[in-house]
Formats: sequence, structure tokens, C-alpha cells
Amino acid sequence: MNAAAGKAATSWHEAVIERIEPLTPRIASVRLKAPLAQPVAGQHVDVRLTAEDGYSAQRSYSIASAPSAPHIELMIEKLDDGEVSPYFHDVAQAGDTIEVRGPLGGHFIWSPADGGPLLLIAGGSGLAPLMAMVRAWRDAGSETPLMLVYSARTWAELAFVEELQQLQVQAPEHFLFVAVTTRESPRRAGDLGRRLNAAQLQGLLSRWAQVPRHVYVCGSNAFVEAVTDGLLLADVAAAAIRTERYGGTESTLNPKIGVQT
Repeated sequence: MNAAAGKAATSWHEAVIERIEPLTPRIASVRLKAPLAQPVAGQHVDVRLTAEDGYSAQRSYSIASAPSAPHIELMIEKLDDGEVSPYFHDVAQAGDTIEVRGPLGGHFIWSPADGGPLLLIAGGSGLAPLMAMVRAWRDAGSETPLMLVYSARTWAELAFVEELQQLQVQAPEHFLFVAVTTRESPRRAGDLGRRLNAAQLQGLLSRWAQVPRHVYVCGSNAFVEAVTDGLLLADVAAAAIRTERYGGTESTLNPKIGVQT
């Protein structure tokens, strides 16, 4: 990143909320129009809200939209004790303005030129940066083998599930989507109905019949640790694995940027 681009990414800009719509009972899609540079899949933006008395709160959210999209889409999970996420669920409306800066982040990123095979594993709202990678892969017409494993408690808590199922129908030879529901039985053949462990990950890799060159894991601290340990036990090379995690609270900023902090 050159100096001008770096300065632009760290400067605050006004963003207009174009649309807010629910994805799951606790996750909303927030679409923003903002004068930001085109992101790389996996990057994030900082969001700042300022009250009339001057008090401000700032949080970081991964970008879920494709890099080529004309908007920035965020997946914002409502945290009842949070300072920022309830605003988007209970107060904000289309046409409102907020402040954003970015895109930021250079470690947890992927572009079609990076190739694969590509393994993406998401827990809950940790899907956001991985969804950007899936969409970048789709828009490039990539034939890189890609498997997305997406875990939530129930089917209703899986975001973008229709889009992901449609993509698998359109590119069955290249894209595999596996849903994991930890508190209810699987709805589709090939999905899983319990928490991911080494044996399940080994089974998924055997079914996929690919050796992943790039692996991205995003979710809560506990989810990322469990999945990473399972991948290592399943003989996935440690050098291939990149992780992003979030703490599940908005009381303090997490230096490891995930979906919400």
C-alpha cells in the first residue's frame, strides 16, 4: 500500500446507510455507500458512531460484500450489552449517515490470483470475511476448488444460505458448501449435526478429495481454537492456516479484528 492509499484507508469518511435487512434472528446485513478504495476479500472497516454530546464508540467489522461490489456490506450481530451493534438493529434507518475508515488488514485476505484449493471454515457471524472470499471467487469465474464449512447453532442462524446453496448448484464441480448445525439435526445430506472435531474435519477433507493450499478460519475464540486444533490433527499443514477471531463482547476493542468486537 502506498502512502496516499494508506492515508486514505486510515482517514474517516461519511458513509450513507443504503439498506438494513435481517439475515438471521440476530444478524443484520448493513449495506453502506462510502468513498473507500476497493477492498481485498477478508479486509475490514472501522465504524464510528458519535452522539450529540460528543461521545463516540468505534468498532471493527469485516466486509462481506465482493471486492467489486459498488457498496460495502457488513454482517452485524446484535450484542445486547454492546454500544454499536444495537444501533444498527434498533435505531438506524436507510439514509442515515455514519463514519467509516478502511479498508484495513493485510493478513487475513485472499484473491483469486492466490489460487487454492481453498478451505473456508466459519462460525456464526465469522462468515463475513469468508463470504467476501466466496463472492470474489464467484465473480472471477474461478475454477479453484473451494469448500466452505459454516457452523451455527440452528439452520435459521445460518446467513446467506440460499445464495450458498445456489452457488453449489451452479458450480458443483468446484464449490462445496457444508452446513454444520450444533443444536439441531442436519437438513441436507452431507451436512453435519454436531460441533466440528478432528474426525469430522478429516471426513470432510476425504470427501472433498483436495489438499488445501489456503485455509481461513473465522469465528469466536473457542471456535477458532477448536477448529485449528482439529485441522492440525487432520494433518493440514500449519503454514496453510490463517485465523481471525472475535471475543463476543463490545465492552473492549479486540486487537485481532474479526466480525465484531
